[in-house]
Amino acid sequence: MPLGEVVAPGRGLCDLSHSESLGELVDVVRPHVIVNAAAYTAVDKAEQESDLAMTINAAAPAALAVAARRHGALLVHYSTDYVFDGMKSGPYSEEDPPCPASVYGRSKLAGEEAVRASGADHLILRTSWVYAARGKNFLKTILRLAGEREELRVVADQFGAPTWARLVAEVTALVLQQDLARRKNSSFESGTFHLTAA
Repeated sequence: MPLGEVVAPGRGLCDLSHSESLGELVDVVRPHVIVNAAAYTAVDKAEQESDLAMTINAAAPAALAVAARRHGALLVHYSTDYVFDGMKSGPYSEEDPPCPASVYGRSKLAGEEAVRASGADHLILRTSWVYAARGKNFLKTILRLAGEREELRVVADQFGAPTWARLVAEVTALVLQQDLARRKNSSFESGTFHLTAA
């Protein structure tokens, strides 16, 4: 079931590193739903580019959330398992307290906190180890290296749930369909949910 017209502005119109312009874009488009799927995702590089990571991952979602509230729009914001320190021996739940161990994780947590503080209707969807046929991701890197090398060296102290980007998109569409109906009958509740594969 189609959920409506999609407006997907490119970086020329929607540069998250200039968060001050995002409210104006929302004023022009006047969306019913804002899906923020963009982020600064260079985890290691964020240690040297902390200001840029904070601008894109915290200030930009804050600006989108303020604009969403102003227009009565629902904001869907994607976050990450990096808001946790990775020390738990099992899967994290939504009730576990965040404790990021990196600049990237702190920037994503700051974005979550800004979205919550805005008062906008929102869904924060935390995901992990996202892979797809396009773009840069761990799966594509390993497949490429396996074709180039006889032996691969990979960290063995990290555990996660590789999550297909298509799963994230399909679940988001389903959740939006349900929550837009809940908003119409005033039973919608904002929240943070983990969206990862088993």
